Formats: sequence, structure tokens, C-alpha cells
Amino acid sequence: MSGSPGETYERPHRPPRPEGAPAADRRSGIREAALRLFATQSYRSTTMTDIGAVVGMRGPSLYKHVASKHELLAEIMIGTMEQLIADNTAAVAGTDDVREQLRRSVEAHIRYHARHRLEAFVGNREIGSLEQPDQDRVLARRSDYERRFRELIERGMAERAFGVQSARIASYSILDMGIGVASWFREGGEFTVDQLAYQYGDIALRIVGVRTPDVPGGDQ
Repeated sequence: MSGSPGETYERPHRPPRPEGAPAADRRSGIREAALRLFATQSYRSTTMTDIGAVVGMRGPSLYKHVASKHELLAEIMIGTMEQLIADNTAAVAGTDDVREQLRRSVEAHIRYHARHRLEAFVGNREIGSLEQPDQDRVLARRSDYERRFRELIERGMAERAFGVQSARIASYSILDMGIGVASWFREGGEFTVDQLAYQYGDIALRIVGVRTPDVPGGDQ
């Protein structure tokens, strides 16, 4: 991951919610503060006092909503993987064409990483900070997510729709594109999220060896 996290991922400070805000809103605000701090100054360098200062809460009040900063880290990382898996499931529904399924899977992958840059950054960097059994829970979801891409590529190879030697290497290459997008993409730049997702879909199809009119420059 390139660049300074503090410069790349810092979000504008949000004023604390009033003490009378609903518990769910308070919890959401605490999670958002933790996410921002984990991204900008790392999990290990963040204290519950730091998180409380961002949301305007002191120890006893803060601990009414969350037991520990590790609970917040686990919630963020597990939630990230569960959302990626849900997005992937929705992406492949509605078509049986393996090329279209791969394109849609990649587009969903890129959209998530473009729109949830902090979650992607923390999820990539802080896996070693998770305690058990939460680390295994995240790793199991990561394996499930990678397997979805790999099995899709393997099916495309079996159907002779894809021409690539290693489905595993291809799946890793495609998944790595999301981390890259999270590091450099900015809303309001040269490309919209949808334009970016479509172009990365083209790149992914080239990675697996598709050569059709659906890919600019390809042939039958």
C-alpha cells in the first residue's frame, strides 16, 4: 500500500452526536470514528480514549456502547468481507454466461473498494491485529471470496471461454486490483465509479484470456 495513510485516508472531522441520540446511531458514530483512526494512525496506535474524543464521549459512556477497540476492529473487518460476499452473490445472479458473471463480479469488487476505501485499507493492513477466533472468521470469509472468483475462472477454462494457465493466479491478480483502487481512487476525478468498474471489468477479461468483441481490440 503506497502513500501516507494520514494524508490518503483522513476524512473530515464530524461533530459528536448529542447524548440523546439513539443507541444505534451512537454505535455507528463510534464505529466510523474507529475506522477513521485505524486507517490514519493504525489500530495499535489508537486508544479507546482517542475514539471517545472523536465522538465526544468519555470512558463510562463509551463502554456502554462498545466493549473494546478489538470488538470494533472485528466488526469492521467481518462486515467488510460479508458485504463483499453479498455483493458478489448479487452480481452473478441473473446470468449463466461465465464471461458476464466474471465481469459483474469484478465490477462489484471495484465499486466496493472505490466507495469504501477506509474499510479496504484497514482490512488489508490489520489482519494481524485481530485476535482469535475473529482472525479465523475473517480469513475464512477471505478464502470463500477468493474461491468464488477462482471457481468462476475454472468454469470458464472448462468451457473454453477463458484461456489462462492458472485460475488461482488469475483470481489473485483480479482481487489485487481492488486494493490498488482503494489506494488511489478519488470521487470527482477523471472517472466515475461506474466508468472505473467497467474498465476494470475489461482488464479482468483480458487477464483470463477472453478475446471477443465485448473486449475492445479483441476478435472472435
